[in-house]
Amino acid sequence: MTICVAILAWQVKDPDKVTYTPIIAIFSTTFLMALALNWGVYQELISMTLLGWFIAISMCVLAILKLRDLDSFSNQFLGYDLLAQKFVPYAFIYPFAEAFAGIGMLANVLEPVVALTALFIGTIGAISVIKAVYIDKRELKCACVGGNSNVPLGFISLTENLMMILMGSWMLLT
Repeated sequence: MTICVAILAWQVKDPDKVTYTPIIAIFSTTFLMALALNWGVYQELISMTLLGWFIAISMCVLAILKLRDLDSFSNQFLGYDLLAQKFVPYAFIYPFAEAFAGIGMLANVLEPVVALTALFIGTIGAISVIKAVYIDKRELKCACVGGNSNVPLGFISLTENLMMILMGSWMLLT
């Protein structure tokens, strides 16, 4: 009976409405993937590796979403990223760099290059979000899940960039 009521109450969503649904779906799924890997390899639910896998898998999934429509992502990204505004090709390079860093983290290869890539794009991204949202007080949409999304730029984007900084730093220091 409850399922029937839920189906009858279903409404078409407003395509212009701000939503966090894509981020919740991505991060909850990538966390469960990291948890599954951690269990499969170590037979433990919690370990330091879990955080690294979660960040790396999240970066890969977010990169895929950006690469799905590179032009749309780049146009939205140019609205707030400071480096992309000065050097437009960076808007096209960014998703590839994010994928490279995520895959490199998973494979434990080229660690200094991967770590520096994550640190670079994470730091530029964090500074750009802080300036656009918290200093200039602009209300923008985040290109983190690809272009044409209705995810607001702010805490989630900043968190994504801080995760890259954390992972890059961890790789360099360990």
